[in-house]
Amino acid sequence: MTDSTASATPSPVASSEANPQAPGAQRRILLVFAGLLVAMLLASLDQTIFSTALPTIVGELHGVNHMLWVTTAYLVASTIMMPIYGKLGDLIGRKGLFIGALVAFVVGSVIGGLAQDMTWLIISRATQGIGGGGLMILSQAIIADVVPVRERSKYMGVMGAVFGISSVAGPLLGGWFTEGVGWRWAFWMNIPLGLIAIALAVLFLKIPRRRARVRFDIWGTITMAVAVTSIILVASWGGTQYEWGSSMIITLIVVAVIASAAFVLAEHKAAEPIIPLSLFRSRNFVLATITGLFIGVAMFGALAYLPTYLQIVAGVNATVSGLLLIPMIVGLMATALLTGQLASRTGRYKWMPIASMVVIATALLLLSTLTVSTPLWVLLGYLFLLGAGIGLCMQILILIVQNSFPDSLVGTATASNNFFREIGASLGGAVVGALFTSRLTSILSERLPGGGGVADRNSLTPAAINALPEGVRSLIEGAYNDALTPVFAMLIPMVLVGLVLAVFIKEAPLRATLETEESDIRPVEQSASPIS
Repeated sequence: MTDSTASATPSPVASSEANPQAPGAQRRILLVFAGLLVAMLLASLDQTIFSTALPTIVGELHGVNHMLWVTTAYLVASTIMMPIYGKLGDLIGRKGLFIGALVAFVVGSVIGGLAQDMTWLIISRATQGIGGGGLMILSQAIIADVVPVRERSKYMGVMGAVFGISSVAGPLLGGWFTEGVGWRWAFWMNIPLGLIAIALAVLFLKIPRRRARVRFDIWGTITMAVAVTSIILVASWGGTQYEWGSSMIITLIVVAVIASAAFVLAEHKAAEPIIPLSLFRSRNFVLATITGLFIGVAMFGALAYLPTYLQIVAGVNATVSGLLLIPMIVGLMATALLTGQLASRTGRYKWMPIASMVVIATALLLLSTLTVSTPLWVLLGYLFLLGAGIGLCMQILILIVQNSFPDSLVGTATASNNFFREIGASLGGAVVGALFTSRLTSILSERLPGGGGVADRNSLTPAAINALPEGVRSLIEGAYNDALTPVFAMLIPMVLVGLVLAVFIKEAPLRATLETEESDIRPVEQSASPIS
């Protein structure tokens, strides 16, 4: 992967950080880890914090027709930047990139806080995405620079818990800011947190420095950017802005296919590919990536539609519907922390993704049995079980990927794994949304053939439904229930395929030391194990 002139210059503290028990090393690692957690929290919060605040923001800035771009700009920018940060981190070191990503995120937050129109708001979100993609990837890779794989599982478990917390805290904070001090505080709060993370990185992050002659993969980056943009726009626009069979969506699909094929060709020819095709010769990388993709579809499919389901069927408001997802996050946090500790102490981890798939499939099966009359506590129990299943292996899968390659390539491997999981989750969410929307439209047409006194079924909101007469409201509540619950059952075969794949993951011993010698900086082609 690196040029023949590449070299690594160990930091003065490299030897002590290679041994987490050395004097002073543990304190330094904890301070660095605190900064990484803040960075991860910032990036993951920004994926969801505007979901509840968006209607108010676009109304104030007079840009309802551009509303989708506020979330899409961040998602596109962050996804494109993931493999770029991963590759550059392996070549030139991660400290400077990490600080640069934090600076970009803070600058984007300042622009957003000052935005007076939709153009500047979208620019701010794209700028945040440029930084946010790096914060997610580099946080996971930097911990690999300072902690051996065996000990790393404990830290990765905490990272998984933070990600789970942000999934629920984002919408709640967005709603609270919007109803209280104002939506601009969703941007302003990032500035002190970002500055704290920068300070911790500058003062305490001491990792080996790498020097390499960087031959940037220009064509790979361009074709990847076109493919990612097209795929995410299909996932975001399909069935909402445009019909699935519209010329716009079909054109985007064609562009995505052509750009993806061109990307594979570019990576095959590139001297320094941003996503080396040789990664796919590692069985564990392929199996862990696909399995993680399936978990992402299950998680984000549930998070996307369960709050609306709770508002309509359970009759709660938006804030309460977000709070009702807490059992899911508690389950995720509990198992993420537990599995991290167990993997560190025992070195055994193969059972975790297998158990995860079994628990997730069971939870989806139970969710598919929901009815309008199901007690709320039963639904919350099902959500706890779903969260527990996701937490069982969400971060362990990343650990498996990192353990499959030398530490000098951990950024490329981690970024590629997250990249494909992000793409898969976007497409999976779009498929879940399409299935739900199609079923809901069909059921409403059957049960309310004449409209049922509803002027526009496409404009139904939870508040509007609660204001309808009892009979019509009951029909609509039943339609929402009957449209969503079978979708959970449709996801079960996908999870069972993930179960089969998890069985074939090879339980390689978790490395107990860091690789800091120059000899460890070697091509993926020499380190990736072939599929057998």
